[in-house]
Amino acid sequence: MEMLWEVVGWTGAAAMLGAFMSVSMGWLKPGISFQVVNLFGACAFIINGMLHQAWPSVATNIAWFLISSIAILRMRAKQQQPLAAPVEVKEFTTTDTGTQVVVPVAKCA
Repeated sequence: MEMLWEVVGWTGAAAMLGAFMSVSMGWLKPGISFQVVNLFGACAFIINGMLHQAWPSVATNIAWFLISSIAILRMRAKQQQPLAAPVEVKEFTTTDTGTQVVVPVAKCA
């Protein structure tokens, strides 16, 4: 069982370093995928750190986990918001020249 937790810790380390390297090299954009890998890595380090009673590492990775969780929630909330307010278009025809004018009017909630 001890070996399992060691593998978990090393897998978390590889995941976090791989994600950091991918973003740093421009292979991956810092988005939800990056944050999910960080979340997984932090969980793995928390488990491994608790087993080894490495409390500074546990505390740091709890903070890392919370930061990644908040970032994911904010990204998801941002994706669910409408990008722009609906715009109503009104057309008018002038009487003196007969030209048609299109006027966009923003709707406010």
